[in-house]
Amino acid sequence: MTEDTTFDPSQYDTTITRTFDAPRETVWAAWTDPEQVAEWWGPEGFTVPHCELDVRPGGTFHIDMEAPDGTIYPDAGEILEVEEPDRLVLLSRAFEDEDGKAQLEVRNTVSFEDEGGRTHLTLQAEVLSATPAVEEALGGMELGWTGSFEKLEEYLDESGVTGT
Repeated sequence: MTEDTTFDPSQYDTTITRTFDAPRETVWAAWTDPEQVAEWWGPEGFTVPHCELDVRPGGTFHIDMEAPDGTIYPDAGEILEVEEPDRLVLLSRAFEDEDGKAQLEVRNTVSFEDEGGRTHLTLQAEVLSATPAVEEALGGMELGWTGSFEKLEEYLDESGVTGT
């Protein structure tokens, strides 16, 4: 990034859609049950050694992603809205600085639409605040979510709940 470039975190806002061949209640459970989330969360090659979810408005979550090189990337925040099984809104905070202040804050709105036994999922990630120090991570956000959705699709296929 050059010095004369203004950093605008909102340019990284993204919307991703995917239709899963599984019932909406099953996909909802995969997003709200910590044991299931740990099976698919994060891009390819990442694992989740720790996952806590308190799925209620005002509840919290804490998910540690472990990169292939062993680096832990903690993601924590608050659950803002729960409309089972239609909508889930999470306020995610990550990349704490030396003072413990999050350098990235993203509002993730996840919508689950029933399509005759399949689930059309829409994720809207709105970057509320970010520092230039996390610009590289922001640049990979869409790719990371896409990888997570691919892992979710594989997880649902392997669990035998899909129609394929």
